[in-house]
Amino acid sequence: MIRHSLFACTALVLFSSSVAHAQTKPDVDVWLTNSDRTALLARQSPELKFVAGAGSGTVIQVDDTKRFQQMDGFGYALTGGSAELLMKMQPAKRTELLQELFGVKGSAIGVSYLRVSIGASDMNERVFTYDDLPAGETDPMLAKFGLGPDLQDVVPVLKEILAIDPKIAILASPWTAPSWMKTNELPKGGSLKPEDYEVYAQYFVKYLHAMAAEGITIKAITMQNEPRNPKNTPSMVMTADEQKTFLADALGPALHKAGLKTDVILYDHNCDDPEYPLTALADPKASQYAKGSGFHLYEGTIDAMSKVHDAYPSKDLYFTEQMVIQKDATKPLRVADTVSHLIVGAPRNWSRNVLLWNLAADPDNGPHTPNGGCPICQGAITLDGDQVTRNLAFYTLAHASKFVRPGSVRVESGSSVAGVLPNVAFSTPDKGMVLIVANPGKEQQAFSVEFHHKSFSATLNAGDVATYVWR
Repeated sequence: MIRHSLFACTALVLFSSSVAHAQTKPDVDVWLTNSDRTALLARQSPELKFVAGAGSGTVIQVDDTKRFQQMDGFGYALTGGSAELLMKMQPAKRTELLQELFGVKGSAIGVSYLRVSIGASDMNERVFTYDDLPAGETDPMLAKFGLGPDLQDVVPVLKEILAIDPKIAILASPWTAPSWMKTNELPKGGSLKPEDYEVYAQYFVKYLHAMAAEGITIKAITMQNEPRNPKNTPSMVMTADEQKTFLADALGPALHKAGLKTDVILYDHNCDDPEYPLTALADPKASQYAKGSGFHLYEGTIDAMSKVHDAYPSKDLYFTEQMVIQKDATKPLRVADTVSHLIVGAPRNWSRNVLLWNLAADPDNGPHTPNGGCPICQGAITLDGDQVTRNLAFYTLAHASKFVRPGSVRVESGSSVAGVLPNVAFSTPDKGMVLIVANPGKEQQAFSVEFHHKSFSATLNAGDVATYVWR
């Protein structure tokens, strides 16, 4: 009897202790990046705790009853050059790096979306398409089609990534059609010959089938990277009317006939011309094949995406490219600026993803094509053999990719002081909440976050970014 009482008392003490621990456990995990680099996506301790009641001062109100678009993911462009550098690493080092990039445990940042090029981009060592021929020859039956150089680097790297994340979304974009299909018969500039529209549509079909045969499912395609830009090597101009006609009369029917469910995303260029995708969306014959529209932000303003959404709310929006670079490591990290413009800006303007350009480059920002390749395109990581340097784009994206998993939904997050603290909030599939806040200003900012009649207080120094995670 005495033993039983002692056991009961001991059990009660242990139970009471565990309840007390659960009641006092902090509510909000904080992950911080400082502009002075003293914290780089670093989990903070102590964590923050919600208290009953409203916040004070500058208040960010998170309302998960007001829901907007579902997120497909956050990621980078896996250029041919990126894949080439990865394949030059020692296998064990490459596996370790890919786990950090695409895994979800420990220090991994959970990249969940990739963009690849159909043939070479300007960040390849050399120009190629999947059906290159000597001058004067044509191949209307695409008998000589093949994935070529991509079988040596892009395809093997994608297979390693898929082994880590079998559900990763992949967007594919061409920089040019084969030269024999083009008006100038060159890799740079020129346009697609109207008489080759159907042949080029079959080129896409063959690409999708060839990748599927390698075990790689392409979720979406765009018809042309930067269709208004003839200056890259390679490149091809495609006007809005040409893209509308190509989709309506050739590509859309070809994909449908082949039984392919691949999404087609319009445009894939800067925010200064929202009328471009609106041209195709206004045409019922073309619009039926378009999943949505893709944008870059080298020109224009990000709210152009909302203009397209407001005109056609049933069509999706995608942010398909932006270069994020900072070469001088002695200067403050501009992470608050890049997070504000892209990680906050694109989702708040209806984008279902954010893709940065590009995953990896060498210390000289290569490899890239001559006479039109990008000599300033720093990767999210710099690879010098097996040596890895994590750059501005790495931390910009990681503040979202690690926490905002595919299937998350953007929710309302209004601020009592407009423009002071750019922010965006998400409800995650595991019933968690994520709030990303940046302070691009020049002074420290104290603020409160309100959620379900509770609040917590936080402070961000000038130039800093934090991700707040709670349930």
